[in-house]
Amino acid sequence: MREISFDTETTGLNPRGGDRLVEIGGVELINHVPTGKSYHVYINPQRDMPEEAFRVHGLSAEFLSDKPLFAHVADEFLDFVGDATLVIHNAAFDMGFINFELEQVGRRTIPNSQVIDTLEIARRKHPTGPNSLDALCSRYGIDNSKRVKHGALLDAEILAEVYLELIGGRQTALGLIMEEETSASIGMAAEPGELGTFNAKRRPVALSPLLAESEFEAHKAFVEGMGETSVWRKYGG
Repeated sequence: MREISFDTETTGLNPRGGDRLVEIGGVELINHVPTGKSYHVYINPQRDMPEEAFRVHGLSAEFLSDKPLFAHVADEFLDFVGDATLVIHNAAFDMGFINFELEQVGRRTIPNSQVIDTLEIARRKHPTGPNSLDALCSRYGIDNSKRVKHGALLDAEILAEVYLELIGGRQTALGLIMEEETSASIGMAAEPGELGTFNAKRRPVALSPLLAESEFEAHKAFVEGMGETSVWRKYGG
């Protein structure tokens, strides 16, 4: 299963009111494990940078002036995403900008069915909050000390760790390891939706019986008294 932990930075809050994307960051996950493959690009918004936005991410109009336009990176961005699921914190915000920019350059938009919103997961799991990315890092003991300002790639990397915790954390990883080890030890793996089977190994030294001989004989006599058709005879021998 391929997923991409994803984040953006922008000039403001409303793409249809003139705000634009200025940074995209994505981290690839396979079966919830980061692969080391990522996507990152700064984008020239072709407009000024409001002071409020600059205080959030520190990207000035001067810094972005020689960066590519979104039209020039749209195809490589879509190629990176492919059919992977995008994992986003507060997905409505980021997808509003991404799909607006894609519409402007005549490219396919990304449907909601291809998106997981970790903010929604966090609100269900921790209904009393807070559920900001920083608050979740604190809750789960994730180091976000480098997050002095927002940055799309750094936030995507941090979100990948938060996402793992939200869906089960180390228990999820442990389950995957145990499944792999079990499959390897029995020399087979069940198909999805099927039950696997294996042959249990015998103990090198049998355990001592817990029943006294008199108790065993009493139980045997009881079963024999139930008749030849008793289901117990199938298992008692």
